[in-house]
Amino acid sequence: QVLLVESGGGLVQAGGSLRLSCAASGRTFSSYAMGWFRQAPGKEREFVSRISWSGDSTYYADSVKGRFTISRDNAKNTVYLQMNSLKPEDTAVYYCAAEAPPWRSDSRLGEHYDYWGQGTQVTVSS
Repeated sequence: QVLLVESGGGLVQAGGSLRLSCAASGRTFSSYAMGWFRQAPGKEREFVSRISWSGDSTYYADSVKGRFTISRDNAKNTVYLQMNSLKPEDTAVYYCAAEAPPWRSDSRLGEHYDYWGQGTQVTVSS
């Protein structure tokens, strides 16, 4: 069982930056692939980014590539999402998720993840 708690959301102007954190409980955090998803009002949840258990492999949605960076610190049981050059269309609730092994090489489907956080709101004003 893994408990995920996101933090770092807030209100920021377009062009600004935020760093989201997702703290995980449990001793097996380093064995999980981690992902970030988001859901805007009236829209379906969408994939944002993913990082392998080791941190060696990262994946991004085209809409955030070059602006967002995912990273993890297994010693701190935490995964991060650095978001730069934010746009109003980035406004959403952001969720972190954990995929237990065996992992898929590049899973962008929420159904492949086993645990979810409660979400943190990110609002980007124009």
